[in-house]
Parts: sequence; C-alpha cells; structure tokens
Amino acid sequence: AGERVALVGPSGSGKSTLTNLLLGFLQPQSGSLQVNGQSLADLEPESWWQSIAWVPQSPRLFKGSLRANILLGRPDASETELAQSVRQARVDEFLDDLPDGLDTQVGELGAGLSGGQVQRVALARAFIKDAPLIILDEPTASLDAQNEALVSAAIDELSKGRTVVMIAHRLNTVRNADRVLVLRDGELVEQGAH
Repeated sequence: AGERVALVGPSGSGKSTLTNLLLGFLQPQSGSLQVNGQSLADLEPESWWQSIAWVPQSPRLFKGSLRANILLGRPDASETELAQSVRQARVDEFLDDLPDGLDTQVGELGAGLSGGQVQRVALARAFIKDAPLIILDEPTASLDAQNEALVSAAIDELSKGRTVVMIAHRLNTVRNADRVLVLRDGELVEQGAH
C-alpha cells in the first residue's frame, strides 16, 4: 500500500496478464491474489472495481463531450471536483484551443484529440474517481516529448497517497518507482529499485 510499483519485462512476459488478473478480467488457474490478506475472489467485484482507477495504454473515450467522458470516473462529482481533476491532469492546458471547452464534442475513441490529450482526459477520469489503487498500462507510450512530460507530471501528482501499479518499457517512466518488478515468461525474476 502506498507504493509505486513498476512492472517491466519483454513482450509476453506476463505484465498485461498480471494487470488483467488485478482488474478481475481474468481469474487465476491456480493460487490466489491477496488484497489486504483477503482473496480477491472473495471480494465483491463492484466493491473492488470502485477501489481501482485504470488508465490503459490506449484509453477509450466515447462519443460525447469531454465533460461526460471525464465524469465517467464518478458521475456524481461536483463542478469544483471536475475543475480540480481537469487541472491536475493538465487537461486545462488545451481547453482554450477547443471550441466549447469541456463541452466540446469528441468522436468515438477520442477522434479530434491528440494521443496526449486523450491520455490526459483518461488521467482526469482517474483523478476524479479518487481511487486508492491506480493501474497504469504504458501511460506514456507513443507520446511525443512534450506530451510525455505533461502526462508524467500528472502521474506524479496522481500517485501521491495512492498505490500505483504501472506497466512500463521506458526507463524514465520507472525512474520514480519505489520498486521495479521484472517479469520473464510469467515469472518474477528480479525486483528492486531503479
């Protein structure tokens, strides 16, 4: 709890499988995942999912407004909480360039936004959800240097006071991790600091 843990390893080493197990998308064939000493299989899925904010490598935005896409993280959030998450995720840095700010309509999968902008909207969704566990899957993959810096700064802020599990390939992504877990062929082969 409270650690920033990076999962690294070559393609096919088990990083995504481990993430899918944590998210409950897959069930272990043997053994069990323990959360605070309790088997994940014994937890109510809805309760577990409420404690997780997941930012995948290619976040999905839905056709509609930016506001609606961010509020998917917590539909009952106040305007103040929405504004704060927008600022924390650095979404505010491109809002003035959009015709209707947060009410700008985006297409399916975020059509009309850059990859870095879509990633920041997904981070705003995680900020507004305010979950204690954050799972990040290659959060800066395919981003240019400027967007990578903005997303990395937002991740640093999102990590404060939370447990973070991130899949990463880039060294600068794992540099701030408390612990790096190296996977190979579905096995944990090494762990330690960067």
